[in-house]
Amino acid sequence: MIALHLKKLPLTREVSLLMLAYLYLPIFVLIVYSFNANRSATVWTEFSLDWYGRILANPSIQTAALNSIIVASIATVCATAIALLAALATYRPFYGQKMVEGGINLPLILPEIVTAVATLLLFMALGIKLGLLTVIIAHIGFCIPFAYLPIRARLNDLDKSLLEAANDLYANPWQVFRRVTLPLLWPAVLSGSVLAFVVSLDDFIMTFFVAGPGSTTLPVYIFSAIKAGVTPEINAISTLMLVISIVLVVLAFWLGQRGKQQ
Repeated sequence: MIALHLKKLPLTREVSLLMLAYLYLPIFVLIVYSFNANRSATVWTEFSLDWYGRILANPSIQTAALNSIIVASIATVCATAIALLAALATYRPFYGQKMVEGGINLPLILPEIVTAVATLLLFMALGIKLGLLTVIIAHIGFCIPFAYLPIRARLNDLDKSLLEAANDLYANPWQVFRRVTLPLLWPAVLSGSVLAFVVSLDDFIMTFFVAGPGSTTLPVYIFSAIKAGVTPEINAISTLMLVISIVLVVLAFWLGQRGKQQ
């Protein structure tokens, strides 16, 4: 069987560059125009940082940013704790393991709008008033698989002889977890928590459906503001969120790689 080498196909490099440009050129344009002094988002005049100063002094944006941080922080802690317990529970083979793991990872497969509508209907059926609490609860459930996957992958790579040695030294399950398992899992736990934080911070669809008065987050604020037209102010907010997301994703990747090297 002859192996297919994609690099040898005609126009492979050109098509790849075209796809990369299609994906990243709009982001580059957004970043550039966030420094535009002109009120118009498409007419360049001169370089300016005024829009960043305006968004940092805007009380509505400050409130939305604070809501985003509160929701993301609480959702990350809760989702990571649940994901850690779920990873430990599914570590050893048992009947129905694949079904349980599929259920945990289901939010990754389902369209987010379906999950959002289902969550909204659940809150309405239970009579729960929409607000910051419903956003936090929805984000916890949505972020669990993002925290679960790195932890579960790290568990698969653990040297089982270390756990067996701890048991041979008469360590009880709690001591094994606290002194052996958790230190080895810690880079993956941090990596999963960072991914969960990024997902929660950037989420729009779930938040839009389950948010109530006073629980506007930054993505929802951007959606509301963009109805009046794209401005450098919106570009500046989007750029800041993009930079924060990139830094956190790189951090999560670094933590994951560090865990593999231990």
